Amino acid sequence: MELLDKDLLSVQNVRTLLRKAKAAQLVLAEYDQARVDTLVKAMADVAELHARELAEMAHEETGFGKVEDKVTKNLLASRILWDSIKDMKTVGIIAEKPEQKMFEVGVPFGIVAGLVPSTNPTSTAIYKAMISIKSGNAIVISPHPSALKAIIRTVELLRGALARHGAPEDLISVMTVPTLEGTSELMKNQDTGIILATGGSAMVRAAYSSGTPALGVGPGNVPAFIERTADIKKAVHHVITSTTFDNGTICASEQHVVVEHAIADQVKAEMIAQGCYFLNEAEIAKVEKVIVNERGGLNARIVGKAATVIAEMAGVQVPASTRVLVGEQGRNNVGKKFPFSWEKLSPLLGFYRVNDAHDACELCLDLLTYEGAGHTLAIHTQNDALVREFALKKPVSRLVVNTPSTHGGVGATTGIAPAFTLGCGSVGGSATSDNVTPLNLITKRYVAYGLIEPEELSPAPAAATVEAAGVDIEAITRMVLAQLQGR
Repeated sequence: MELLDKDLLSVQNVRTLLRKAKAAQLVLAEYDQARVDTLVKAMADVAELHARELAEMAHEETGFGKVEDKVTKNLLASRILWDSIKDMKTVGIIAEKPEQKMFEVGVPFGIVAGLVPSTNPTSTAIYKAMISIKSGNAIVISPHPSALKAIIRTVELLRGALARHGAPEDLISVMTVPTLEGTSELMKNQDTGIILATGGSAMVRAAYSSGTPALGVGPGNVPAFIERTADIKKAVHHVITSTTFDNGTICASEQHVVVEHAIADQVKAEMIAQGCYFLNEAEIAKVEKVIVNERGGLNARIVGKAATVIAEMAGVQVPASTRVLVGEQGRNNVGKKFPFSWEKLSPLLGFYRVNDAHDACELCLDLLTYEGAGHTLAIHTQNDALVREFALKKPVSRLVVNTPSTHGGVGATTGIAPAFTLGCGSVGGSATSDNVTPLNLITKRYVAYGLIEPEELSPAPAAATVEAAGVDIEAITRMVLAQLQGR
């Protein structure tokens, strides 16, 4: 029977892909670490070779971000990721502990369901495919419909790399008829081993309620606190570089600047000098109207758009050189009624003045509690003690210091693992606080030899302690026998 309904076509598409992926993964399961690494290196090479082509496709199809920055993201997801994971042991015996007479075996989940967003489509597809194969898993990708062509092309290139090295192409596949029904089937199907959920909050929640193990992310809404000891010029440069990178489409990008009154005017002047436009009250009201959609949520039309484009949408005149639109907010302007306190995924910043570091600490907590719990916080300071204080108190999984939050959070400018799935920990509703790597996509089988006999676990009988007290039991026995014999 011919299937004409798109939802049914999508569900059948998923089931077919899963069936093929399952067979392919059984083949992959026979490969040793060296052969798996050869495949992953080939994937990284082809993705790097086509980084610009894929960036141009993603930009043209979605209208989000900047081509050059998407090239950088594709390189992060390929070459830089490979350099980070190439020495990981993920297949077969991955650790030996002879002193404990133990060894560990890496066990893949089988099939990864990879949800890929429109904001970072090609880079996320490359990243999820590479960490899946590295960990011995197959992957079926659920693409955002608005980036379907770019994601399909990405998968074609990666499949080609596998085929050239004699591996089953079906280790990597993508839904060609993406629907909510199809994605639901992918997440709930018994053949799916784990879900990597990157996307909107609703989709991530659906992943966690699917009954399948899942690793998801939450909203970013990153505050950047510029403390009075900071190098102001460098701090502002970092914030602007970060929030304008791909026009703010990475969830680790700054959404707010928090500054102490003592340096607020200096910071504001430096931000203006580096291309920020501070909106007046009337202009803030106009921009807020385009931040919010008709349902009261974030307007997707501003996501990944340049500051000048958003200003034009709002009917606000700004210089052509404007890089970021800034809306100064009252200390308590946090929550649903204040769109500049939201995660905006565009070069729009809220600007908050606070009395001191303690007040900044409380405001950052308010912003993160409203939206962004468990994600990322940026701080610019020369005060290491303050960094440690923030680290102990803030509900975030990443505290990046004196670096752009976007670049630091995804591991480009810090020692954090390079990744495009950034866990938010339990406070953010996530099963992990890690930047997700291949090690998150395996379980471990522990093989352990006995070290002691079970009898050794029990305390010795009280009588057995006599000898330990220095009494010669055999001598006493001979004395008793001698006395009995002399009677």
